[in-house]
Amino acid sequence: MSGRAVIVRVTGRVQGVGFRYWALEEAEALGLRGWVRNEPDGSVKALLTGPDDAVENMLERLRQGPRGAAVADVATEPAGPVVAPADFRIVR
Repeated sequence: MSGRAVIVRVTGRVQGVGFRYWALEEAEALGLRGWVRNEPDGSVKALLTGPDDAVENMLERLRQGPRGAAVADVATEPAGPVVAPADFRIVR
């Protein structure tokens, strides 16, 4: 099974709405590894690593976001060679 690693930047109303905690739960449910964090510009950034279908599923979920969020855009770029944590976590 092939895998994928992407860096994701989510913009819109995504801070102060529980976005990181929601993303943590969603990523864990999909078996992804990586991290999520708030950025100083008000966006949320994440590293997603895992099977192609799980990453695609997570990207679709990020486009919707949790209740209270208003996602404007989800931009992705290949992560290149990365060392992801053994789980998914919130980082600062």
